[in-house]
Amino acid sequence: MGILVALLVVWAVLVVLGIVVKGLFWLIIVGAVLFVATGVIGFVKREALGRRH
Repeated sequence: MGILVALLVVWAVLVVLGIVVKGLFWLIIVGAVLFVATGVIGFVKREALGRRH
């Protein structure tokens, strides 16, 4: 779970950096996509683990 939170923080930082530096618009897109993908994967894995117990 710690790795998931760390990745979410990294992706959020990339999005903010992309917003601050105007020439890095692509960083906003990449960071947002990775943030959402990490969140979805974490949610799915948490749900799958919760059903086993």
